[in-house]
Order: sequence, then structure tokens, then C-alpha cells
Amino acid sequence: MLKGEVVGLRAIEKSDLPQLLEWRNQPENRVFFREYRELNSVNQTIWFEKYVMNDPSTRMFAIVDLETNELLGACGLCYIDWINRSADFSIYIGKDDLYIDSTYAIDAAKIMQSYGFDELNLHRLWAEIYSIDEKKKHFFEQLNFELEGTFKETHWTLGKWVDSLYYAKLSKKSY
Repeated sequence: MLKGEVVGLRAIEKSDLPQLLEWRNQPENRVFFREYRELNSVNQTIWFEKYVMNDPSTRMFAIVDLETNELLGACGLCYIDWINRSADFSIYIGKDDLYIDSTYAIDAAKIMQSYGFDELNLHRLWAEIYSIDEKKKHFFEQLNFELEGTFKETHWTLGKWVDSLYYAKLSKKSY
């Protein structure tokens, strides 16, 4: 387990899937995910087996409370490009409908950045978020990710087109 101040990141277990699925399907948060449709247990199992268990370009973790071991959410690095050493950073907190908060999510993100930069030796972490996602805009700015670019009207949600915002952070290592 990777440990922070209040949360730990551990391997996602099959037993976590029903709770992750419930959180992932909450309509108020689903609008912020690339996969906008409601998922079923078959979709969740396929995702787990294909990406979590077998894809070398994906590293997903369960976020748990260090004191209680309670499942809080999920985070990970996806689309890892091992040659160019970059990865898409993904995170959400499902517990208590938080989605993104200043305690669990920030701590998990600090762990994930350290894992990506120090353990995997990545050079760049990036995230695509939608322009309607105010919580994640603030979240990535708190983590000193920079807004690198905007792709106009890439995602249809809530009856309108929204932009994709690309945030990124570079490793501080010099080579």
C-alpha cells in the first residue's frame, strides 16, 4: 500500500467493484467522466479485467482511509506512454458524494504524483477535464498543474457542448 497522511492507495479488488460502480453511476458526477453512460456490473468487470488486471499502460488504485480501511474512491494513471514517460491522471472520491475534496483527494493526488514521478520515472502527468467541472479545475490548480490548452466543444453533456481543458505537471527532475 502507498501511504499518505490520511489515505492509502492499494490495489483495486473485485470486492470493490460494486461500490465503485455505484459511485461511478451517480448522475451528478457522471457528466464529468469520458464514459458518460450508466455502466452495469458486466461493464465494470470488463474494465477491471482488461485495464486494472492486464493493461501495462494503466495503474489504478483504490483510495482507502488509513484509520478505518474504508473505501473512499479510486485514482490512477492511464494511457501511460512508457517511451515519452507521460500519463493521464484520473481521480474521484465517491464517499459521501464528495467527488473531489480538499482532504482525501489532495492526499491521494500527492501520493499518485510521487508514485508517477519517483517510482515510475514519468516526466509528465496530464488530465483532461471538462470546462463545467469547477471542482477539478480548482483541484488541479491547487496541485500546481498548469492549464496547457483548450479543445473547443469536444463533449456533449447537459444539453450543450463543453470544452476539454488539458492540465499538466512536469517532473522536477533534471536529466
